[in-house]
Amino acid sequence: MKRIVIGIILSLVAGTALFAQNDLQPLAVVKLNKSETITLKQLRTRADAFQKQAGLTSITPEQRKEILEALIDEKLVVQAAQKEGLTITDSQVNARFLKILSQYVGKPVTEAEFADIIKKNTGKGVDEYMISQVGMNVADFKANIKNQMIIEGYVLAKKKNEINALSPSGEEIRAFYEMNKKDFVWTDMLKLYLVTVPNGKDKVAARATATDMYNKYKKDPKMGETFKKSEENGKSYQAVDLLVEKSAQHARQLGMSSKELLAMFNKDIGFVSDLSVSSVDGKEQGFYFYAILKKYSAKQLDLFDSAQPDSNITVYENVREYLTAQMEAQFKAEALQEIIRTLDTPENVDRKKTGNALLEILSSW
Repeated sequence: MKRIVIGIILSLVAGTALFAQNDLQPLAVVKLNKSETITLKQLRTRADAFQKQAGLTSITPEQRKEILEALIDEKLVVQAAQKEGLTITDSQVNARFLKILSQYVGKPVTEAEFADIIKKNTGKGVDEYMISQVGMNVADFKANIKNQMIIEGYVLAKKKNEINALSPSGEEIRAFYEMNKKDFVWTDMLKLYLVTVPNGKDKVAARATATDMYNKYKKDPKMGETFKKSEENGKSYQAVDLLVEKSAQHARQLGMSSKELLAMFNKDIGFVSDLSVSSVDGKEQGFYFYAILKKYSAKQLDLFDSAQPDSNITVYENVREYLTAQMEAQFKAEALQEIIRTLDTPENVDRKKTGNALLEILSSW
């Protein structure tokens, strides 16, 4: 009996060692500035991340091959940039990371605040949550951000003059406007001044703050600007101007029914609401009041109308900015491929497996 048990254990150990050895199998070595090996494990990790982000249940060996080539391209350009002294600081990476988190949440957040939100909503730690969503933990995600920033910086450094010269013609701008005219409209809108005071840990104090602000604003609406500029005596509240559209989407964002939103649009300019309790799913969150500052009627926008109410930016300028961004994105993508073609030489890249031999490996998992 002992021999059988020992035999099973040895088989398991041998199988584990074989798997580990296969996982560390080198697929390519990038050696433009230093020697970096891309292993099967690294490819698996990147392929899993791609699969999660794309929402796919599986990917083909050909797609895995494309991901491998993308890994090679990435390391080539990053090494070329580093060789020429281009660097990205940790603070720059963290700033980009926080921007991504803030866009995801819908408001500015710190890493600690993001962790609290994720823990509260999912019960997971940030690393666990990130892996489930994008296939990378925070450290790997930041490393990926850093590489992308280095690549962006390198392309910009190489093609700065050409990129700066990109600009759509007036004819292109007018043509885009004419072909998309139906999208350049204002719906009925109004401008609100909104004050919200969350309960926090002290509902009584929150009510006192909200009541004090409400009374001051009712007595003198100019206090609204004072509230926007500072958090009075360290008390927690938010005071903002808000542009609201007459739409079901904006009703949901404000936590209102369509009927309540329509009632708001029927109020006159200068109307100040009662101080009310805000709630989500029946749970009280704090207090709020609002005032109606302006109203805007629906209209078709001409090319030189303001793109947004009370804005100096015209539809023409918005279209020009949009088309310029499109031109830059296309040019940068083409410039990057051109750079990669010049760097991808046998001297800089040693592909350990190619053709059918590579596809056989990529089909094995």
